[in-house]
Amino acid sequence: MLAAVDGPAGLAVVEGLAQSFPDFARYVLEFPFGDIYAREGLGLRERELATVAALCALGNAAPQLRVHVHAALHVGCTPHEVVEVVMQMAVYAGFPAALNGLAVVREVLGEAGVALPLG
Repeated sequence: MLAAVDGPAGLAVVEGLAQSFPDFARYVLEFPFGDIYAREGLGLRERELATVAALCALGNAAPQLRVHVHAALHVGCTPHEVVEVVMQMAVYAGFPAALNGLAVVREVLGEAGVALPLG
């Protein structure tokens, strides 16, 4: 499930973590990807949009937000959907969280070759 969601970037994160903290790397795989992401009821697109929103709202998870913006694009979310979800966080998490989230989105979209502003 990790490969389906995050592709090579997610695998690299877990492999890097496993080099120093193998037990924690296992936990990162087993619970989120073995249990939660595998549940019925939401597709991977919806789960990734929810994850992007939550990480953005936290305001202190830029590295994880970066991974999950990539993942959202990987599972078929459009750049426009990702931007809108992060902008929505201004209402519930505040403008600083949304501004920081948009900075991450700008970086990820730039890496993906997506020009801003979106059309």
